[in-house]
Amino acid sequence: MTYDGGPDDKVSSSGAVRVLAGVLLGTVLALAELAFLAVAWPAALIPAARPVAARGLARLMAAERARLARWFDHETTGRGGYGYLAARAALGLLSGYGCAAVLFVTALLLFGGPWVMLRGESEPVPVTLPGVKIVTSSGMLGLTNGIVLLAVLTLMILAVGRLERRLAIRFLGPGDRERMRRRIAELTATRSGIVKAVDEERRRIERDLHDGVQQRGVALAMLLGRARHARDSAAATDLVAQAYTESRRLLDELRSVAWRIYPTALDELGLRAALDGVAERAGVPVTMHYGLAGRLLPETETALYFVAREAITNAVKHAAAHDILVVLGEDERTVSVTISDDGRGGADPAGGGLAGLGRRVLALDGELTVHSPPGGPTRITARLPKAPPCG
Repeated sequence: MTYDGGPDDKVSSSGAVRVLAGVLLGTVLALAELAFLAVAWPAALIPAARPVAARGLARLMAAERARLARWFDHETTGRGGYGYLAARAALGLLSGYGCAAVLFVTALLLFGGPWVMLRGESEPVPVTLPGVKIVTSSGMLGLTNGIVLLAVLTLMILAVGRLERRLAIRFLGPGDRERMRRRIAELTATRSGIVKAVDEERRRIERDLHDGVQQRGVALAMLLGRARHARDSAAATDLVAQAYTESRRLLDELRSVAWRIYPTALDELGLRAALDGVAERAGVPVTMHYGLAGRLLPETETALYFVAREAITNAVKHAAAHDILVVLGEDERTVSVTISDDGRGGADPAGGGLAGLGRRVLALDGELTVHSPPGGPTRITARLPKAPPCG
């Protein structure tokens, strides 16, 4: 998952003073870190000095974590190291010097301007702008520049606060609050995705019923109606025979729709039997390598089943594949299914079927990857955790 900022990266103007205090404290700490690095790196080459360097590193990292938590509201869990201290020392010295310099000039202008005006020592200063020429006092000009520098200082402080957090996340990892924020965002997205996937599945079922079952039901009713009003017994017998054939087709269509919605074999016989049924209906050779030791959680088996079935259907229907390979495997924490075919490729991960599978897999804390260059071959892999996702 990529990180593009969050609430922890944003500091309101009311918190700028706290961040400024953290930046100035960080400048002092950066001096100590720079001195430590200058001694610790050479000392690390001496085996006897390594424990001392390790203790110094641990103390500086503890001070950094306390500063980040106190002044930047950012808690970290990573251990950190010399790389973080080097980057932090450079950022601390540059940002601290810049903020301190701007703060000094800002205070000088904000307090010096009114002081000059109160003492009557302000001198007229002409200010020429394009098309405008005004005369103001030196005290007012200093006060105005001080206000502008105050705004610049605030922006600098907010930028430094953002950099401090990003540096901590880069080297120390996100804290508990940030991980929770990301988890909430992920759960919100997957919940929305599941709702969308359910709606798409309902529309697909409606199309199947309308285009298949309903049409055969209408044909059956018409045949029975014609047989009922037929005056010739031979014609009536023929129409009844046609109606019987149509009723068998209607039952087959109903079984097919029910199978596409959810196969009963998945619950009764397990994932292997359900996938064997998919392979039999595929119409092309499907080789199955089943490497799972036992039954999985129902929701995991269902997700693996639908991924395999959709991938096989797409390979036959859209990619004109002649050979399909399905491999199911597991390790200590995850289970996976990989479907490979020799079709013409070009599968779109954002397409309706694959996008729905991606949302289903993501809802279980899994990952769906699609590799399908134009011309093929196509390789679709779904990896899911064995343990149920925790909210």
